[in-house]
Amino acid sequence: MRRPGLNVVLYVVALLLGCGVVFGGVLVHQERQDRQRASAEQERYGDVLAAARKEIEAFVNIDYTKAQESIDAVAEGATGDFAKQYDTSTKDVVKILTQAKSVMEGKVLWAGVVDADHDSASVIVATSGTVANTSTNNKPVARQFRIKVDLVDEGGEWKTSNVEFVG
Repeated sequence: MRRPGLNVVLYVVALLLGCGVVFGGVLVHQERQDRQRASAEQERYGDVLAAARKEIEAFVNIDYTKAQESIDAVAEGATGDFAKQYDTSTKDVVKILTQAKSVMEGKVLWAGVVDADHDSASVIVATSGTVANTSTNNKPVARQFRIKVDLVDEGGEWKTSNVEFVG
């Protein structure tokens, strides 16, 4: 005795189970890709923030007794027009820093990515510190800066392409 109705039901159930397995596999694959993308993006944001922090820490820490070291630290993280402008503007800086006995010390309080894509980013950085020189009678005076840093990815390394004081 044949039961054609039962066979059709079994085929439909098997087909539905197969479709469910395929659909579930696709969802698992998509979820895995989404997590990998999110992880890569989070790592990129971390790299961008670390590069911006490092550059601005160098930028707000200048000591006339180690002026060339201070300048070189900023230049190391610079690229493009910013590197050229910085290089040009620092030619006489060592002499000026030494004459004024200038010491600027600071730290990054916070930094946040404003915009980012796969090869460029903008970061706002807030700093706090002091500056002491002959015009302050060599007494530290408080200085806070808000700085916008534009960065570009050069072969896996984030470099500063622009620095702008924003407030």
